[in-house]
Amino acid sequence: MQNIILENLLLIDIETVPGHSSFDLLSDDWKQLWEEKTVRSLPDFTSAAEFYPQRAGVMAEFAKIVCISIGYFTKQGTVLQLRLKSFFGDDEKKLLQEFVSTVNQMEAKNNKWSFAGHNIKEFDIPFICRRLLINGLRIPAYLDFQNMKPWDTNTVDTFQYWRFGDYKNYTSLKLLAAALGVPSPKDDIDGSMVADVYWNEKNLQRIATYCQKDVVTTGNIILRFKNMELLKEEQVVVVQ
Repeated sequence: MQNIILENLLLIDIETVPGHSSFDLLSDDWKQLWEEKTVRSLPDFTSAAEFYPQRAGVMAEFAKIVCISIGYFTKQGTVLQLRLKSFFGDDEKKLLQEFVSTVNQMEAKNNKWSFAGHNIKEFDIPFICRRLLINGLRIPAYLDFQNMKPWDTNTVDTFQYWRFGDYKNYTSLKLLAAALGVPSPKDDIDGSMVADVYWNEKNLQRIATYCQKDVVTTGNIILRFKNMELLKEEQVVVVQ
């Protein structure tokens, strides 16, 4: 981590929700597919219908992405900044196209960059790739980890770094931030509330703000890994 150049990182976080607001809105075929998918993982005394709003949002076949937030470090003179941008909306295909277009522009300017985030190798990146295919979009080469050797994947994953080779446990972003003394926003929603905010409140801006805060938390964790000072509020800039 000490050798990683901050300006070469593209921090990323996604927010996903079930593809429908309730199990009852699925077609009969998709209800059956959901039941087959979850038959071995259903908690005791929980029906497939009750399990749908709890878990469908993290299964790419049954979910959709409603927000992708990115962040990148820049220097303004001697002052470090983290600039944030979010792609969010009801139209997942459009959101994905805008995200890919932006990353393509970055790739054209700097081919030494890497994705950075928490658990992005096991969740965010695979999820984006699956949803690109479902939406009939091509997977860019820089996302095609399936055809890369492990050491060629362009990722800095704070979850993997924190493991230090230990593969027995999962550490959440919230827990890692607390362990490292990184402030983690507690003033709004958490991940378990995103689907409700999307389907019932219909408040995409609230979801985007939450997603951006996770990007800032990840950025600060990376700074802690590098024994650098944490970002102050004025060093975080949201761009449209």
